[in-house]
Amino acid sequence: MSDDLICVGSIGGSFGVRGDVRLKSFCAEPSDIANYNPLVTEDGRSFAITLIGPMKSGYSVRLSGVSSKEDADALSGEKLFARRAQLPALPDDEYYHTDLEGLEVVDTGGAVLGTVKTVQNHGAGDLLEVIGPQIKTAVLLPFTLAAVPTIDLAAKRIVADPPEGLFE
Repeated sequence: MSDDLICVGSIGGSFGVRGDVRLKSFCAEPSDIANYNPLVTEDGRSFAITLIGPMKSGYSVRLSGVSSKEDADALSGEKLFARRAQLPALPDDEYYHTDLEGLEVVDTGGAVLGTVKTVQNHGAGDLLEVIGPQIKTAVLLPFTLAAVPTIDLAAKRIVADPPEGLFE
């Protein structure tokens, strides 16, 4: 997958019999996903999307070239990506999740803690899932200024000050 592509949503399956789909947006403002047309799948297929209406956990959407329930069902689970150039520039203290994944995590003394596998959010704020050879199970590091005071994208490194006992 290209560094130029950012995952902005996923298809949840068909909605109705005319080829519409359920779409979950990963955008900060969920309806903004329609501003990033066309969107592409991991295998390179391109779709223009038209929001039809809000629904629980997302939107009902019409995709260009999809006209039957069977075509829509075949897209269930597909992730949709926008080109980085289509997305708005972020302030200095905000990051796209994809930019954090794969970064090395070190403590304030420089000791390596692990690598960011994913960024998760279960409703109470973002968490960095940190994995590494000396970590038995993944550690969920709160993505707060107190726990993650420094992010250096150029050096591909995060300096963390984790709560005591988190990495033991």
